[in-house]
Amino acid sequence: MRVGVAGFNASGKSEVVGYLEGRSFYPVSLSDVIREDLAQGGLEPTRENMIERGRGLRERFGSAILAERVLLKLPADRNHVIDSIRHPAEVEALRRDGAFLLLWIDAPAELRFERSGGRKRAGDAQTFEEFRAFEERELASENPAAQQLLAVRELADQVIQNADDLAALQAQLDQVLKSQLFFRDRPTWDEYFMSIARVVASRSNCIKRKVGALLVLDRRIISTGYNGTPRGVVNCNEGGCPRCASAAEAGTRLDECLCSHAEENALTQSAYHGVSVRGSTIYSTFSPCLICTKMIINAGISAVVYDSPFPLAEVSLGLFREAGIKLYQLGETATP
Repeated sequence: MRVGVAGFNASGKSEVVGYLEGRSFYPVSLSDVIREDLAQGGLEPTRENMIERGRGLRERFGSAILAERVLLKLPADRNHVIDSIRHPAEVEALRRDGAFLLLWIDAPAELRFERSGGRKRAGDAQTFEEFRAFEERELASENPAAQQLLAVRELADQVIQNADDLAALQAQLDQVLKSQLFFRDRPTWDEYFMSIARVVASRSNCIKRKVGALLVLDRRIISTGYNGTPRGVVNCNEGGCPRCASAAEAGTRLDECLCSHAEENALTQSAYHGVSVRGSTIYSTFSPCLICTKMIINAGISAVVYDSPFPLAEVSLGLFREAGIKLYQLGETATP
């Protein structure tokens, strides 16, 4: 899951990030995108520079650019806490990407000014009036690329009051995690194995189409295959297949194609290593061609799951049904 942390200056966001980091959340800051951009220009990350450069990035690349750049780097196998969220478009981008909970951290202005003085950061306000003047620039603006903290607060899933000591703050966060902790849904078995088939396809050396396939028995992968020229032959992407090298029109000159299909390779790999495929399920990123269909049927495979339909596969699909093999596209119900 991903937890966003937003709030006014010196409200206690860093304490919240630290608390969640101690509970196996990996910390990420949208401000890091701005700091990296400033560093490239040789500028210091002062409060003033951060505000100006953040607005400039939103004006050039869209209001959600900071969140979009951060999301590109977030692996899906761990929890994250994301801070420095200052624009509603950033919230929308983070929510589109999956499970997301936005916390707004609140505290009285006088207390926040006192806390900011204790941090001794470069560019922080020296007087309460200056502190409030800085803050007014972050609350709202007619410029859609400027910070819009009030709009972010309206989108918060939970408001955390931080006007007391650290123990009180952590007690609230404990309660939030107990009541709001949620996770992305796990993929189905079909989704799981098809995602692996897509990775297998990335090894293909065919320049026409990359296809991956794998054979699964009792939810255990017993063989994989991807399309390409045979073992010991020059790879397709190195000129080994005359049909592909000549950019032949789709569906033509098939007699010149030297590439073995992904399903074919998955089956022959099983034979090569002496592994029985009887009763297994084959997952393929494309529905099988006629030749692979006949091999699958004769190998005793019980089910075929494919991701995308192959352009020339109508006869193959009918043959599977006639042979009584379960056949379905990813996300559909098996037939017959």
